[in-house]
Amino acid sequence: MQQVNSKKNIFAKKNKSNIRWCWIFMIPTLLLYLVFTAWPIFSSFYYATLKWSGLSVTKEFVGLSNFIEVAKDPYFWSAFWNSFKFMFGVVPIHLIIGLLLAVVLNNKLLKLAKVYRTLFFLPVVTTASIVGIIMIFILGADGPVNTILLSLGITDNPINWLGDPKYAMISVILISGWKNLGINMIYWLAALQSIPSELYEAAKVDGCNSRQMFRYITFPLIIPIGAVIALLNIVGSLKVFDIVKTMTNGGPFFSTDVVATYIYRYAFSSEMGLPRIGYASAAGIFFGITIIIVGFTANHFKKKIKAKSIVSQN
Repeated sequence: MQQVNSKKNIFAKKNKSNIRWCWIFMIPTLLLYLVFTAWPIFSSFYYATLKWSGLSVTKEFVGLSNFIEVAKDPYFWSAFWNSFKFMFGVVPIHLIIGLLLAVVLNNKLLKLAKVYRTLFFLPVVTTASIVGIIMIFILGADGPVNTILLSLGITDNPINWLGDPKYAMISVILISGWKNLGINMIYWLAALQSIPSELYEAAKVDGCNSRQMFRYITFPLIIPIGAVIALLNIVGSLKVFDIVKTMTNGGPFFSTDVVATYIYRYAFSSEMGLPRIGYASAAGIFFGITIIIVGFTANHFKKKIKAKSIVSQN
């Protein structure tokens, strides 16, 4: 009994020590989260009720006036729908092309597969502002894209990719889709590599070809993970800011203006005169609630898809 009790005491001491070290490593991250994420979110609810530039000492309480003004502003709703246009354009690129790339690069017989994976992942670790500046040059009137199109006779005049409302949003969507394609390829690769190889071996014995194996084995098994990838992309794309800010700054004529650039313009830019921290906070809360609703809706469908997948496997 004494030996058992001593072992329990040793285990309890080790457990306490492990918990203590966990807190030691967690506290710095928690402090950073509280200061740079939690506090700004909660304080914005207070600022949204004020008429305040963020520069003056005086703050005027205006209640829900900022929210009412946001709801009546046609430019906010333009930015609101542009955010969803961007999301509907980018998410299919990430999901479909990312999956196709992952399937190709998951082939063990493919030479230099790791090199190709690295090349596709490089844009992900490149700063969005740098990508935006480079793309302004590439898509410019004298840039490589127009030079190639003119030399091939596809167009007679240079296309203003970022200065024409017809092409600006499409250009931003394609560039953003390309930049973040690599991380989605990695997600899909993780999903593909989680499938037991025994299933493929059994399918080969039964005479299945690669197309049949993908249809009846691979695709059904990666659907639950695919739902998670879709959820991450939907929420992430609605919060887009950096690539739009650097490439078009919301122009031309607000055709690429998204909610994040709209908020930035009122909170930190001098374009609208003095900053309006209260108004920008109200717009942020309004759209934040929208993102939460979209996230919960997508999560609900994700759970349904996962449940159906489990039932079909059984």
